[in-house]
Amino acid sequence: MVRIGNIELGDFPLLLAPMEDVSDPPFRVLCKQHGADMMYTEFISSEGLIRDAAKSVKKLDIFPGERPVGIQLFGGAEEAMEEAARIAAEARPELIDINYGCPVKKVVSKGAGACLLMDVPRMVRLTAAVVKAVDLPVTVKTRLGWDENSLNIEEVAERLQDVGIQALSIHGRTRAQLYKGSADWTLIRKVKENPRIRIPIFGNGDVDSPEKAVEYRQRYGVDGIMIGRASIGHPWIFNEIKHFMRTGEHLPGPTLADRVKAASEHLLASIDWKGEYEGVVEMRRHYGNYFKGIPHFKEMRLRLCTENDPARLIALLGEVQDSYSLEAVA
Repeated sequence: MVRIGNIELGDFPLLLAPMEDVSDPPFRVLCKQHGADMMYTEFISSEGLIRDAAKSVKKLDIFPGERPVGIQLFGGAEEAMEEAARIAAEARPELIDINYGCPVKKVVSKGAGACLLMDVPRMVRLTAAVVKAVDLPVTVKTRLGWDENSLNIEEVAERLQDVGIQALSIHGRTRAQLYKGSADWTLIRKVKENPRIRIPIFGNGDVDSPEKAVEYRQRYGVDGIMIGRASIGHPWIFNEIKHFMRTGEHLPGPTLADRVKAASEHLLASIDWKGEYEGVVEMRRHYGNYFKGIPHFKEMRLRLCTENDPARLIALLGEVQDSYSLEAVA
């Protein structure tokens, strides 16, 4: 049984990765329904949270039925991270997660995210401040290092464990790689095999099929897997992996009706949570993923992405079910 603090996550948990503009409550609920064991919010700016910025505060929302949930914070100042952790704890998540892995320039330039891989002592101080600020378990998500010349994840893992984190998720790329190339899990395995490491180690990067999940579990010995991009438009991947691990057989893929149902539920939940305008507009990034591979879908996707009326959008999704076929989808 894998545990983070007192949170029991099963023998080999599958975690939904925190993804900006993707892993909001409506999407997390879908993934929970389809087998994800642990959710993480989109990352939240510590500075934004202590300023009471509306966008940051909104990200603290947790829906019934999606727990356990970790609220992920990022920032580069100890006092701000400490105060933000206290505010986040008031939303009653199961844990607080710290982002030391985001590679994007607007985050790194503020001394946050993957930038901290170049200043491990400051990373340690920030982490210790958050651990002391809250009574919840604190976890971290990070990368292998800044670039191939500074692969310091083994040092990072030991030092963060020493100041009290209770789990570590490692993306198998450096900051310099961004999301390009292949994830390298060999250093993740070295962290897991380090006799000093007692906390759960979760691997992240490039797991997009049940076969790969089984292979990576066996080859790298991690305690669980964090899945990000492969879940976008395909929340079924969590149960597909679990079924394959149990039986060695594949679950049937989602039918067109399953895809329409998921997209419709996602749309309605987004509208309910964000309001009609934002819910409709922000859902547009998802249609192509839900209906990926369907032949001759370009025209319908354009209609879905230009329609503003929720009722007509639901009707269009009904047309997808009536007018298209999955026969040619690989």
